[in-house]
Amino acid sequence: MVDFKAHASSSAGNLYTVTDGGKTLVIECGVRFKTLQSALGFSLSSVSGLLVSHAHQDHAACIQDVLRASVPCYMSEGTAQALGVAGHHRTHILTGLRQVDIGGWTVLPFGVIHDADEPLGFLIVAPGGDRLVYAVDTAYVPYRFERLSVIAIEANFSLDTIRRNVASGEIALSHKNRVIQNHMSIERALDMLRANDLSQVREIHLLHLSDGNSDAEAFRRQVQELTGKPVYVAARQ
Repeated sequence: MVDFKAHASSSAGNLYTVTDGGKTLVIECGVRFKTLQSALGFSLSSVSGLLVSHAHQDHAACIQDVLRASVPCYMSEGTAQALGVAGHHRTHILTGLRQVDIGGWTVLPFGVIHDADEPLGFLIVAPGGDRLVYAVDTAYVPYRFERLSVIAIEANFSLDTIRRNVASGEIALSHKNRVIQNHMSIERALDMLRANDLSQVREIHLLHLSDGNSDAEAFRRQVQELTGKPVYVAARQ
C-alpha cells in the first residue's frame, strides 16, 4: 500500500514522496537540499528517482544538488532545457503518454496546463499495484484515470474568493487572470473528481493551496462531502 506525503506544498516550495514501504519516488525538489534530505531521513539509498513536473523554482530549486547526489531525475525535454540539465547523465527525458519504469514503479507522464515549457502530471503505479495520480500547477486535468488508489491534486483557490480579493483591491486583476489560467481552482478539482471513477480511491490529498485565495477547511469539507473519502490538505511546509 503506497504512502503519499506532502513535505512542502506552496509557491514557496514543493516536495512530495511516495513510498511502498521499500522504494520511494520523490516528486518535485523546490526546496533547499537539506530540507529534501531531512524529509528522506538523510538517506537517499531507497530513492528510485525524482519526478519534476516543470522548471519553476518552487518545483525544482535543488535539482543540481539532487543530480550531484546521483539520484536519477525524470522530466520533460522542455523542463530539462529550462533547468540547464538536459545533458546530465542522470537526467532522463519523459514524453507525454509514454510509460516508463523507474526502479519497479511505472510512471505515465501526461501534459498539463501551466505557463512553463512542457509541464507534466504523473500517473504512478506502485510495484504492488496501487495507482496514484499527481497533478499540480495546472489549470485543469485533461484526462480521466481508472482504478485510482490515491489522488493528489491542486486546489489553489476558489473563484468566489479570488474575485472578492480583486474587488477589494487585495490582488490585481492581472494576477487573478494568471492564477486562473495556470492553477486549478477547488471548483475544477471537484469537476475532476466527478469525472473519475472513485470506487477504489482510499484517500485524496489537496495540494498547493494559495495563502490568500483559499480556505483549507472549506475545501476539505467540500471534497469529503462529494466523495465520501478521507481528505487531507497539505500544509504549506
